[in-house]
Amino acid sequence: MSQPKNPTALPTLEKALQVNLDPKRYGTFAEIGAGQEVVRWFFHAGGAAGTIAKSISAYDMKVSDAIYGPCERYVCRARLESMLEYEQELNMERLRTERGDTTGFFAFADTVSARNFHGTNECHGWLGVRFQAHPRDESSQIVIHVRMLDKTNTLQQQALGIVGVNLLYGACMLHHNPQQLIESLLDNLTTSRVEIDMIDFTGIEFRHVDNRLMSLHLVQLGLTSAAMFGAGGKVLQPSEVLRKRAVLAERGSFRPVCNSNIDIMRSAHERFCEESGVERESVIQIMEITMRNLMEGGSIDYRDFLARADMLVACGMTVLISDYFEYYRLAAYFSRYTKAKIGISMGIASLRELFDEKYYTELDGGILESFGRLFKNDLKLYIYPLKDSHTGEMTTLENLQVAPELEKLYAYLIERGCIEQLTKVDESCQGVFSRDVLARIEAGDPQWESMVPAEVADVIRSQGYFNYRPPEPAPAPAPA
Repeated sequence: MSQPKNPTALPTLEKALQVNLDPKRYGTFAEIGAGQEVVRWFFHAGGAAGTIAKSISAYDMKVSDAIYGPCERYVCRARLESMLEYEQELNMERLRTERGDTTGFFAFADTVSARNFHGTNECHGWLGVRFQAHPRDESSQIVIHVRMLDKTNTLQQQALGIVGVNLLYGACMLHHNPQQLIESLLDNLTTSRVEIDMIDFTGIEFRHVDNRLMSLHLVQLGLTSAAMFGAGGKVLQPSEVLRKRAVLAERGSFRPVCNSNIDIMRSAHERFCEESGVERESVIQIMEITMRNLMEGGSIDYRDFLARADMLVACGMTVLISDYFEYYRLAAYFSRYTKAKIGISMGIASLRELFDEKYYTELDGGILESFGRLFKNDLKLYIYPLKDSHTGEMTTLENLQVAPELEKLYAYLIERGCIEQLTKVDESCQGVFSRDVLARIEAGDPQWESMVPAEVADVIRSQGYFNYRPPEPAPAPAPA
């Protein structure tokens, strides 16, 4: 079992007691599924009358719908949001006149699917708190999604209760420091019991918080192995985004995003949509950046990270930050959430690295085990060719050189259709590499703008990313 993230954390009961003893905190607990495990801690700690206005568990679907409105699924973000909004509005309506000058009201809610009797369900939950940081303040909100990894219903309920206490304590005591709040979410737990794969801060207290950085922080801390966001920096929950959808992913540094990155995805997408069982409308295109890539300099440059994120989103892509250096782990991650077709696009140089056995020394079965895991769910690799800028020679699947002892394996995977050559490529994108674009930006060479999509050039110029400097105005002509 992995170690707790913070071995010096306050005990869960002490956290509940501190909230109970804070005269400014008063509110409602609404919990669906897995019992009322969070509020139980506050009742058990003592002094609950000073904190709990109401505790409710609308467990029956009809009762839940009657209170919060109908929904298609009961363990989803939409249901959680309706619970938080309804309960906080009731707090304001019923209590603001009498004690609004001295009280910051809160509504805590969760909707959870813990392990069922047969052990056949997805064990996960949505937890959130809408709260006033100060009396008479506007409300702020924190929403998280958790995956429960314990093998029994009882242990999952216990873990859920602890996470809930950590969340409410964080909202009350640590809202001024969102990163510290995130670090505290698994206090008195381990990452082998709970994964937190999404967090979203909104409201006046978090008006300066960039949720993309908070998503990155989840991965940095090991609270999850991957985090996802989309247009406008909106954080996404993987199971809701990927559910029943075909997935096409491309890994890269995207520093910056250049024409070849987009052409790899475009050409792969055209071919992917021709695959049997793939409906074009269902395909989600994902650009993935690994933590190893972000930490090439030894630590993460957050402005550099935001630059890559802004450029990818400007191109209409969903962004995944992952700790999956090995491709087979990335494939397993997607397979966890969808049974539809999965494709990965890459340049042929990346394929050459994929056949380097030094990356598989930690696996008992070496490269064979890695490829067995990678291709086991009918996954396919789409390979983009590479043109030599000096000789003009094109490297493709036909002439790529791999180690002699792997040639038969290589040929077998191509023959079986696991690896496919992309043919409908834009030759003008050949030879365009991120490192060259970056060097031209830093040197003030305007040719870089023709090497990236127009949307990317706009982002770089407007934000001054990668040391971009506007060209100096031409000197005024000397007087005659």
